Amino acid sequence: MTGATIRALIVDDDASARRRLRELAERAGHLAVVGECFDGREAVEALARRDVDLLFLDVEMPNLDGFGVIAEVGAAHMPMIIFTSAYSEFGVRAFEAYALDYLLKPFDEARFLAALERARAQLAARSGGAREERAEPDPRLRGLLEHLEDPRRTGHPEALAIRTGGQYVVVRVADIDWIEADGNYSRLYVKQKPRLLTKTLATLEKEVLDPAVFVRVHRSAIVNSTKIAAVESQGQGELTLVLHDGTHVQCSRRFRRRLEERVYFTT
Repeated sequence: MTGATIRALIVDDDASARRRLRELAERAGHLAVVGECFDGREAVEALARRDVDLLFLDVEMPNLDGFGVIAEVGAAHMPMIIFTSAYSEFGVRAFEAYALDYLLKPFDEARFLAALERARAQLAARSGGAREERAEPDPRLRGLLEHLEDPRRTGHPEALAIRTGGQYVVVRVADIDWIEADGNYSRLYVKQKPRLLTKTLATLEKEVLDPAVFVRVHRSAIVNSTKIAAVESQGQGELTLVLHDGTHVQCSRRFRRRLEERVYFTT
């Protein structure tokens, strides 16, 4: 595929990130952006309709994330992928382990061009100079999906990179005091300062947070158990957790047993 124009699809829920990728693609040459998608659902539909050689795929998106796109479309039907991610610890280790290329946000033009050149070389080797149907799944993608689906996987991110305006603010997971539900999003607190995440509380609990440290204490709250300074009884099994910074978080009767698995109550 040397010299041939690569048809690329950009998938990212951040408009500024999509704009940045399009600008870099236009300057790179021999790269045509055939579409942009806001989330994973749009990407699945676009891949079914369009002939795409290269996919710039954001990992963290509402509704359906990047890994969900691969699982739904199927590794055998995926084009070449360059992942875009804000997770310097969580996702990057997996990408590197399976030799998958990624752009860690925020990235510069040199990093973009390096990833693109590797994609060009792999596309040329795959096609042998001609565009052809992918008959077998990319073993690297298959390995990544198996890794993510492995129930024995215990790795948890040490930090979260949270989009704030035109940049990403990195927050150490150990510094998080508690997290509350905010519709389809979540709001985490560090020293009483809130940060909005485009993930539900259930997703954070299942996929991101270490269950040995973070405990669900209410349908709308998760608490870092190391930050609990006191527990006040409210009667009928209800509790109020007082965090080290003075914040009060309710623990409902339904979730009390989970708390008692993390905090030993003496009699």
